[in-house]
Amino acid sequence: MMKHIEKLGLKPGDSARQQSLQDEAPALEVTCGGESLPRWEGPLALAADCEENRITRLAVACGGTVTLWQNPSAALLEALCALPNPKYTEDCKALCRALLPTIPGNIVFDARLAGYLLAPDASDYSVPRLAEEEGLPTPALPEDAPEAALRAALLEALCTAQQEKLEENGQLQLLREVEIPLAQVLADMERLGFAIDRDSLTAFGTELDGEIRRLQEAIYLAAGGAFNINSPKQLGEVLFERLGLPTRKKTKSGYSTNAEVLESLSSYHPIVENVLEYRKYTKLKSTYVEGLSKAIGPDGRIHSVFNQTETRTGRISSAEPNLQNIPVRTELGAKMREFFHARPGCVLVDADYSQIELRVLAAIANDADMLAAFAGGQDIHTNTAAQVFGMPVEFVTPLMRSQAKAVNFGIVYGIGAFSLSKDINVSVAEADRYIKNYLKTYRGVAAYMEKTVEDAKARGYITTLFGRRRYLPELKSSNHNLRSFGERVAMNAPIQGTAADIIKIAMVRVFDRLRREGLEARLILQVHDELIVEAPEAEAAHVADLLKEEMEGAAALAVKLEVDVGTGKTWGEAH
Repeated sequence: MMKHIEKLGLKPGDSARQQSLQDEAPALEVTCGGESLPRWEGPLALAADCEENRITRLAVACGGTVTLWQNPSAALLEALCALPNPKYTEDCKALCRALLPTIPGNIVFDARLAGYLLAPDASDYSVPRLAEEEGLPTPALPEDAPEAALRAALLEALCTAQQEKLEENGQLQLLREVEIPLAQVLADMERLGFAIDRDSLTAFGTELDGEIRRLQEAIYLAAGGAFNINSPKQLGEVLFERLGLPTRKKTKSGYSTNAEVLESLSSYHPIVENVLEYRKYTKLKSTYVEGLSKAIGPDGRIHSVFNQTETRTGRISSAEPNLQNIPVRTELGAKMREFFHARPGCVLVDADYSQIELRVLAAIANDADMLAAFAGGQDIHTNTAAQVFGMPVEFVTPLMRSQAKAVNFGIVYGIGAFSLSKDINVSVAEADRYIKNYLKTYRGVAAYMEKTVEDAKARGYITTLFGRRRYLPELKSSNHNLRSFGERVAMNAPIQGTAADIIKIAMVRVFDRLRREGLEARLILQVHDELIVEAPEAEAAHVADLLKEEMEGAAALAVKLEVDVGTGKTWGEAH
């Protein structure tokens, strides 16, 4: 039994603790399952080992017995999914992905997702660690029982303990109505993937190679010889010793040559701009062209992994590869979206929330001026520019609007005058004046920020409109910089987190509606505030209306949510 205690993370020296847990440990029987399911009464705790979308071992705990299957058959899994018993899971998304196209019914609790809601900054949501955290006794299992049996045996008691905490926090609805259904949506998206044109991607890589060589030659010519451009040490020696450019800052290993330093030197010598361009092209080539090429599956599609428990804000992240990080602000970056396409006979329907975080800010802060601007269909950035710069809307220039836009979004992220000054290329004093004018204009926002920070200091956490929490121990730090960071997070986390909750709710609504109406269209990608559905051409118009309706109806705020929808054969065309 010692090995099971060690799996829970207890140290060998914790003998009193180990003995205490063992004294409380319930004895469980472990049996091997047959071709048919036992007659279970009550909730089922499911733990599964999965490999490449296939369950290799399944453990089901119920009524003091753990039943094990090695490589369970599809028929048995389908029968399990159809059982009306309430089901507790350890990783809903992984389980659902392995069971597709069958969708398991009546999943009422998931330990991993509950652990994330209770502690969004944790790095490990495995059942053994969560059970140890809850102080649960280790079930008495045979020495040779696999770990899946241990996890299943721990699961019911763990979920019961977690449920009590979620109920106390007012988060049980968030788990059951948003996170668990969303896990099924993400599993489906991962299995479906997104088609990409390998030949066009390869040709783009060849085009980038030519640009990289051209820039490399120009850099060598300016430097007076070849060197390793990717080496900060060698680049620093060329820029600051050989060419005599003014140094900005030094690190332990030499001169700093990060993007901020190089951008501040761009007017001193043409080599600097070439180095910045070289870095941009080499990143496009290695991260996107080569990275995406390696990730293309046998079906010609990229199957990204969508992480549901990684960010502290509640946002979904993407990995292996990260499809949320496809660059769009540059012409070359935007070109990447042209390589993603719909399968034959289909189109992509792309729906994007319009300024969702600013709308959430207006609603949460209950700012009369901002609410009026949105209600009147005004351009919020132009309206802000007129207020900040003290002039009629008609006299606002594109530059002023751009600066006001930076202020609007900067406020959402708790930006300070120093950072804003760098973003919009003005003095710190001028940026400070913009922020102060903004807060004088939008007094509701100013009051919200002040109250939110006060509440967060008193409670130790912030909440979104849907009950998601983010804990902020930084607010009690004696370190000024850490404390300031905590205050900025306290201001923006409710906004970002609420926007993240809304997009999750929208995904569940869209997924359910597509299936309920018997449509072939399927949700295949989420990128921040954007959803992409692959739909047969005959369904495209209806799907566009459906997306807009479900996304705009995902939350009832004091300001209307607005969604822009586009359609096209490629992601670039649809977006």
